[in-house]
Amino acid sequence: MRLFDSHCHLDDKSYAKDLPEVLRRAGDTNVAGIMLVGVNRETSAKALEIASAFDGFYASVGVHPHDARECSPETLEYLKVLSRNFKVKAWGEIGLDFNRMYSSREDQEKWFIRQLETAVELDLPVIFHERDSHGRLLEILKSRCPSGIKGVIHCFSGSATELEQYLELGLHVGITGILTLKKRGADLRAMVPLIPEERLLVETDAPYLTPAPEKNRYRRNEPAFVKSTLLKLAAVRGLDPEYLAGIIFENTCRVYNIDSGIFTE
Repeated sequence: MRLFDSHCHLDDKSYAKDLPEVLRRAGDTNVAGIMLVGVNRETSAKALEIASAFDGFYASVGVHPHDARECSPETLEYLKVLSRNFKVKAWGEIGLDFNRMYSSREDQEKWFIRQLETAVELDLPVIFHERDSHGRLLEILKSRCPSGIKGVIHCFSGSATELEQYLELGLHVGITGILTLKKRGADLRAMVPLIPEERLLVETDAPYLTPAPEKNRYRRNEPAFVKSTLLKLAAVRGLDPEYLAGIIFENTCRVYNIDSGIFTE
């Protein structure tokens, strides 16, 4: 079984003391690919630094809605320079988060649109973050990208109606360890059968969203735990885990424009 953690944050300070061990455990669990996701100028640079040091590791660059208040034209230019590196395969995570409101709605929407335009200009797929935007993110996508856009809805947690609209826009859907949690994951488990298998990705969002059963032993998530999400997803859909893992690995390479053949060389 070959796995691809399509979204994690290994630049986080919680990995400062044991990153080599974290990566060893990922390898032992057959995690062959990892996407390290930036959320601001500093973390984007760090994600690229880590990705550049390992085969099968890639990075995205972008400014998270929480950090939108600190975004600027200079920041976008800096990220555009980073994106020229062959290891950068996506722009994100970007989007709208009207739950915690670390940045104002005005700042979030302004810099989301600017970054969306930049990603389209650079022909990079987009990693989207959405929380409690009450349809506003979809409104922007439909107005700015009416013919659809390549990318993934990270950590999908919306409604079936929203899911349908994301799929109509051509987006992939990232499934996290929330799927494995008995109470919190119930709605998600009900919806994942609605997602075509060619649109599925699995992700850890490490160090966050630790899946079961690891959640009972560890507070910090890590790429090796993506296997638990994959196994649960296979069980919910009634599929052989090896088969589904292969499909999802190819999906991840396709959406991020990565040649899957390099993993067998």
